[in-house]
Amino acid sequence: MTTDRSGRDVRGGSSGELRILGKGDTAALRELAEQDPVANIFMLSHLEATGTAAPTSAGGRIVGVFDGGELSAACWAGVNVVPVGVTAENGPEIGQFLGRSKNRYSSIFGPAEAVLSIWSELQHSSPRPFDVRSDQPLLQMTGVSQVQPAPGLRYSQASELDVLLPACAAMFEEEVGYSPISGGSHHYRQRVKSLIARGQSLVDFDASGRVVFKAELGTVSSSAVQIQGVWMNPAYRGQGLSAPYMSAVVEAARQVAPLVSLYVNSYNAPARATYEAVGFEQVGTFATILF
Repeated sequence: MTTDRSGRDVRGGSSGELRILGKGDTAALRELAEQDPVANIFMLSHLEATGTAAPTSAGGRIVGVFDGGELSAACWAGVNVVPVGVTAENGPEIGQFLGRSKNRYSSIFGPAEAVLSIWSELQHSSPRPFDVRSDQPLLQMTGVSQVQPAPGLRYSQASELDVLLPACAAMFEEEVGYSPISGGSHHYRQRVKSLIARGQSLVDFDASGRVVFKAELGTVSSSAVQIQGVWMNPAYRGQGLSAPYMSAVVEAARQVAPLVSLYVNSYNAPARATYEAVGFEQVGTFATILF
């Protein structure tokens, strides 16, 4: 191991120097992430919330790649791994760097080239993933949808947590393949509660009080909103309701930031058709590796 004058882990590679970023790297990291505010919304949201590139008290770190002293790429490494500006050339070195830490991650997600290049090396020191989703269209909207928004969609209220939680868990299980509350509901309940408290949870109920549709403004920066957690109650599917509800979600998101985005599995034809009808256009491709 090589360290710099601050004692931080520094390693040289064919694409430049790799090291853990600190507070002094914040401006350079923000400038790098702002080159693509839709693809890099996770990092921009983190920087706006914390104001620093320094490691967090929860153990999250950001690995930086430097070429000629300039920050050229970065990668968040906390519970998840999230690359910024990573290429097929420097991704494998980041994967090796992360592998040496012996940390375990719940997912790797971001631009497909970056994720897959990191994984090409990290896989040698990582548990086997239960799913690799290499083709997830990254979609964006900048204008108003031509689809009339569903009038009933609104922000969730704190008193509705117990009714909303099963719908959120059902969405997660459909998307990921296992229940987020199978080992206990506390942590997932707190996440849903936090989304409601921050005004990032949207829902509509039917006359009997069942959730018809729900979605979240899952990741938010001053530049963009990434929609997550989209779910339609199976009893209401196939009735032409999805596009109006998504149009209403977009309308809410545009009150927060000018760019609205999401990413979707390439094989999810119904969802892709809905998003296209609402007005989303593909601007890139994501990949996700789940552990």
